[in-house]
Amino acid sequence: MSLVGYKNNQTGYREGLLESRAVIKKGEYALIPHDGLVQNTVPGFENVNITILASPKLGASFSDYIVEFLEGGKNERGFGGEGVQTFVYVLSGKLNVSDGEETYELTEGGYAYFPVNETMYFENAQDEMTEAFLYKRAYDEIEGHEAHRVVGNKKDLTPIEYEGMSDVLLWDFLPTDDFGFDMNMHILEFQPGASHGYIETHYQEHGAYLLSGKGMYNLDNNWYPVEKGDYIFMGRYVPQAAYGVGRDEPLAYIYSKDANRDPGV
Repeated sequence: MSLVGYKNNQTGYREGLLESRAVIKKGEYALIPHDGLVQNTVPGFENVNITILASPKLGASFSDYIVEFLEGGKNERGFGGEGVQTFVYVLSGKLNVSDGEETYELTEGGYAYFPVNETMYFENAQDEMTEAFLYKRAYDEIEGHEAHRVVGNKKDLTPIEYEGMSDVLLWDFLPTDDFGFDMNMHILEFQPGASHGYIETHYQEHGAYLLSGKGMYNLDNNWYPVEKGDYIFMGRYVPQAAYGVGRDEPLAYIYSKDANRDPGV
C-alpha cells in the first residue's frame, strides 16, 4: 500500500481544499514537501517506510531516499555496488551499516560513505524506528585517483563559518581536497535571520533534505517557504539561496554536491 502523508500522520480527507507547496520543474529544480510524500517499494528493503526523493527521472545525476527502518527493518540484498558510490546519514535511532564483513553502528548524526563497487547492507539496531537519509550516484572515475571509505559522526566534526559568517555554519563530511572524490555531502545551518551572502549560480547540482527549522528558498529567482522534512532538488545553473526564518531553531539541511571534475566538451 502506498500511504500518502505518512511522514506527518495526516491521512484521509482534509478539512480544506486539496493544496500543496510542491513545485516540480524537471531538470531544473523541485520542492517536495513532507506533506504528501508517498511510500515506495524498493527491492531489498524490508520492514521499512521508504520514499524516493530524487532520481534521474527528475533530472538529477543521483538518487536520494528517506527511510524509516521499523523494528526488524533491513536491507540484506545490498545498496550500491558495481559502478555506484553510496552515502547514509542517520537522522535518529541506531543503524548497523555493513559491507558484509565489517559492521559499523551509526547513531544520530552518524554517516558512512562507501566508494564505488562497495555494497552497503543495513539493519535497524534498535526496536524503535530508525530514520536515515540515503544517497547513491554513479562514480566519475579519473586516472590516478580513487575514493576511500569514510565513517564518522557530525558531533565529532568542527563546523566552518560559511564564508566568514558566524551565524551560518557548514559541516563537510568528505575530503574537500582529494580528487578521488567526485562529490561531497554537507550540512548547512542558518540561524534565524541569517542567509546566503548572495544568490548562487553554478555548475554543481544539489539534493537537500531539511533537518530543522523554517526558511525561504530562492529557486530560479522565485521564493518558496520551506520547513523541516521538505526536500529540494537544485539543477545545474539554477539560481539559489536561502533565508532562515522562525523563532525556535535554525534552518539546517543535509545536501550533496558534485565536485572535482571537469564538465567535458
